[in-house]
Amino acid sequence: MSLRIGDDAPNFKAQTTEGEIDFHQWLGNSWGILYSHPADYTPVCTTELGRTAQLKEDFAKRKTKVLAVSVDDLDSHFGWVKDINETQNCNVDFPIIADTDKNVATLYNMIHPNASTSATVRSVYFISPDKKVQAIITYPASTGRNFTEILRVVDSLKLTAEHNVATPVDWKVGQDVIIPPGVKQEEVESKYPKGHRVIKPYLRYTPQPDK
Repeated sequence: MSLRIGDDAPNFKAQTTEGEIDFHQWLGNSWGILYSHPADYTPVCTTELGRTAQLKEDFAKRKTKVLAVSVDDLDSHFGWVKDINETQNCNVDFPIIADTDKNVATLYNMIHPNASTSATVRSVYFISPDKKVQAIITYPASTGRNFTEILRVVDSLKLTAEHNVATPVDWKVGQDVIIPPGVKQEEVESKYPKGHRVIKPYLRYTPQPDK
């Protein structure tokens, strides 16, 4: 069974480069990103893990923890981390799961047989503090992930979890957001005190509520 948005994020215990973790316990009250890598010492993954490390402060200010998973063992992970730090000019200090039995990859449907029967695709799961899957992005093994987009999705998910708004195409923090169609026009002024503009009856903008 594949996971879908709104599903419970499966819990698991695993060995990582930062010690053994219980996923739900490790996540605590934070948002989380769980993302997969086909194997250690792969070039695209090396750049992705390096970029994650470089964005440490960006994830921290969003109160978002990052957890990577690869099907190789810990010894391999530790050697790979040295290469990542050297080639990407970073310090990888977030956990990388040693998923040698493919338990996590299977729980999170990261192996797509039509692509490979053994290597994971590049899955990204966005998980809220209540341990629900809130978004999923999946790339083929050949395409590196866009971390600007990953951060943008986190910003949107956090905003829309706290306020009754939606974010439009290419939205960035600080830009206007959309009033959902379910909000009646006569309720708009009281619910969106910063003002609003109507493009069409179903397309209404308001300034970002928390800015």
